[in-house]
Amino acid sequence: MIALVTGCMLDLCIGDPHGIPHPVVGIGRLISALEKKTYPEKGTEADTVSEEAFAPARMIRRGTMLWITVLVATTVVTAAVMGGAYLIHPYAGIAVESVLTCYILAARSLYDESMKVCRDIERGDTDAAVHDLAMIVGRDTDRLDESGMIRAAVETVAENTSDGVLAPLLYTALGGPVLGLMYKAVNTMDSMLGYHNDRYEYFGRTAARADDAFNYVPSRISAWLIIISSGILGFFLHECSASGAYRIWRRDRRKHLSPNSAQTESACAGSLMIRLGGTSFYHGVPVEKPVIGDDDRQIRTVHIRYANRLMFASEFIMLIMIGALYLIIRKGL
Repeated sequence: MIALVTGCMLDLCIGDPHGIPHPVVGIGRLISALEKKTYPEKGTEADTVSEEAFAPARMIRRGTMLWITVLVATTVVTAAVMGGAYLIHPYAGIAVESVLTCYILAARSLYDESMKVCRDIERGDTDAAVHDLAMIVGRDTDRLDESGMIRAAVETVAENTSDGVLAPLLYTALGGPVLGLMYKAVNTMDSMLGYHNDRYEYFGRTAARADDAFNYVPSRISAWLIIISSGILGFFLHECSASGAYRIWRRDRRKHLSPNSAQTESACAGSLMIRLGGTSFYHGVPVEKPVIGDDDRQIRTVHIRYANRLMFASEFIMLIMIGALYLIIRKGL
């Protein structure tokens, strides 16, 4: 608990300082290196003979082997680092565990990057907004108008309230940085490989489905925490509505291509009484997404701020719940 709370505080205070080695970056490089080794590029010696190397079953097996290798490597290295630190001294172990927990969480980074977009739009710097938004979303940002950019930023904060903050916090609470970084590896593999296109339709299938499985329970817990946070913040902010969050979550929580993303997006949209979703372009190709929420209020930059407040409030509530559960278990034992 000391390491978990300290890691949360470190994340809120400093986030991810640039220029410092980050374990998730290392996981990403491992994924890229293994992809080059396992993905059969056309024109190589192995593939000039036959197209069988690209058969769906083989591609799924290759992708699954990559997934297992990354997961095992992440777990072994993290466990070795943690074990070594605690063997040196308990305080050294707590320090290393705290830093790793900070790396696992992304609340401050998500806030910083989304608020860059918010401030760019508020000062009328469209080019900067397009550039900064492209750092946190995968869609074609140059096709978005001002409302579209705000909507994309709010959707990213809402979705990553689960993927980047609450889910990793939950896994870290259950199994320390070992399980926390295992989750980050699963999430990173989905981000890099889990696409429905010619290259990754089969090769990235395991990565995509594993991410859905790992996020199934956390995304639903996160939605409820956003609803609860809406009720608490509603005492101070007229913009947040717990009843709206619950109503839209009940109605729209399955309106997404992902089985999990609409959980938090619908709760956030209902809380702020705005509409999210709709058609987006990815690499020039339009992707039809269901609309989430009601268009009761015109979306504005302030909604990016409110989405971040919902994220921070949800994280605080989850940390309180984890601490309370820890004390109950400790007292019972």
